[in-house]
Amino acid sequence: MNIVRNIAAVLLGAIACLVFNGLLLGVMMRIVGVPDGFDPNNMDSYSLLQGKYFLSPFIAHAVPSLIGGALAALLAASHKMTLALVVGGLHLIGGIAAAFMIPAPVWFVALDLVVAYLPMAWLGGRLVVRK
Repeated sequence: MNIVRNIAAVLLGAIACLVFNGLLLGVMMRIVGVPDGFDPNNMDSYSLLQGKYFLSPFIAHAVPSLIGGALAALLAASHKMTLALVVGGLHLIGGIAAAFMIPAPVWFVALDLVVAYLPMAWLGGRLVVRK
């Protein structure tokens, strides 16, 4: 029964990452906006993006990793921190794929991949495990 519960914890944590990623990205894009002339379907228009426009995707990656890691740790029967990191790792795989598909400056890709996924999932798991 513990195995089923742990698998469910990872699946629900990963689903939470997906849902919150999309929601936060949409909300943050409305708050921060995009520059005039930006078209996400035109790769050339990504050159219009300045540093402030990368705040939205960073938050949309970091916060869901924190929530997904916390949820996995909360629901897990055992190995809570490991499962939180598994959720962060799954989210990281999506981030790596996006880094190859969406043009972004190297500084952002490095910051995003190093800080937004595994460390935030670890922090989410740690917040739950401490209680």
